Amino acid sequence: MERSEWEAVRRRLEATSGGRLEGGGLRRAAVLVPLYQAGGEIFLLLTRRTQMVEHHKGQIAFPGGAADEGEDLLQTALRETYEEIGISPAQVEILGRLPDTEVTVSGFRVTPYVGVVPHPYPFRLNVEEIEDLVPVPLAAFRDPANLRVEQREVAPGRRTKVYYYTYEGQTIWGATARIIKDLVDALA
Repeated sequence: MERSEWEAVRRRLEATSGGRLEGGGLRRAAVLVPLYQAGGEIFLLLTRRTQMVEHHKGQIAFPGGAADEGEDLLQTALRETYEEIGISPAQVEILGRLPDTEVTVSGFRVTPYVGVVPHPYPFRLNVEEIEDLVPVPLAAFRDPANLRVEQREVAPGRRTKVYYYTYEGQTIWGATARIIKDLVDALA
C-alpha cells in the first residue's frame, strides 16, 4: 500500500473523532487494531486467545488488555501487543483511534488504536495468552453476508446490538466485532 493510502486511512480515522465513554465504573483497557498489507490487500491481524486466560477464553480478539497504573491507553495497547505477539512498539505506526467500546460482561471500557504493523514479521506468541494468529482480509468485513446483528439484554431493561462476523468458519463477535464494525464504517 502506498504511503498516501495509509494517510487516507489516518484522515478517515481523524474524522470519526474516536469518542470516549465516561463513567460506568468499568476498568480501562486498550487494544491495537493491527493492519498490514500483503498481496495488494489490507489485512487485520487478530489473535485467538487460549483457554488459560482469565477473560474471553478461546475467542478471536485484538491484542490488548487492562491498563496498568499510571499508563496512558496508547502505552497499554502497545505494551500488550508486544507482550502477546512480540511486535515492538517502535515498529507500529499509529494511524488513529476508534470510539471506545463497553465490554460489560467482563467489566472493561476498551479504547481501540489503529496501527500499521510490519509484514512479514517474526511474531513471538505468548503461549499462555495467545493460541494463534488470525489474519483476515479487511474486505471480508466489508461483505454484508459475513455480518449478523442480534439484540441482547445486557442488564434489566437495557438492550444492545451484538455484532457477529463469520470468516472461513470462524466467528468473531462481541467487542472485537463492534470495533471492526466501527473501523469498516470509518473507512467506508
